[in-house]
Amino acid sequence: MKTGLMPAVFVAVSLVLSGCASDDPNQRAKTGAAIGAVTGAVLGHQVSHGSGKWVGAAVGALAGAGIGHYMDNQQRDFEETLAYEREQNQMEIERMRDDTLKLSLDSEVSFDFDSARIKPTFEPSLEKLADLLIKYDRSVVHVVGHTDSRGSSEYNLRLSKERADSVAQFLERQGVPYQRLRTEGRGEYEPRDTNATEAGRQLNRRVEVYVKPVVEGRESDAYLPPKY
Repeated sequence: MKTGLMPAVFVAVSLVLSGCASDDPNQRAKTGAAIGAVTGAVLGHQVSHGSGKWVGAAVGALAGAGIGHYMDNQQRDFEETLAYEREQNQMEIERMRDDTLKLSLDSEVSFDFDSARIKPTFEPSLEKLADLLIKYDRSVVHVVGHTDSRGSSEYNLRLSKERADSVAQFLERQGVPYQRLRTEGRGEYEPRDTNATEAGRQLNRRVEVYVKPVVEGRESDAYLPPKY
């Protein structure tokens, strides 16, 4: 309920200021950080009521001027930590136009044929991904499954959603808060390549992970399904 937003922020910030020592040489920086944390928590709670989705204090918002720097560091860390997976063509990392990070996971190495169960050999890669998502927590994580065109469209939609759910559930078990996770299955409807060849079908069988930053003043945008 929006009517309680400003009083809540005022009281919280007042408590922060009253607890600060005036002779601390780092006072301004500490005060600013504390106010930012409190405001982020309150605004996150408001977004949850306004959109029906829980943001909470676990997902702090990024100020507009800091988004690029934050995502630069995150992208660099992702690329370094997941270098082996990228070298083996098991995972691709791409920066999108709105600073979202897109990770494409090869279904051939992450799932057995016709299965939504993650291969044990791919779990260490997802564990590394989970650690990164925990470290960079000012984001919403969309997991989107895709298939090739073999089989019925209804079956492909179901399989793609089940695979997305499997990845999200694994990330949650590693400590990524479920409030930050969204899943979707798009079946065969968004191919990357032709379905007329095996090489093309392999590219189309994939799970994509979109890491969307939560931006101050536009918090609910992070929950919108990725459209790329």
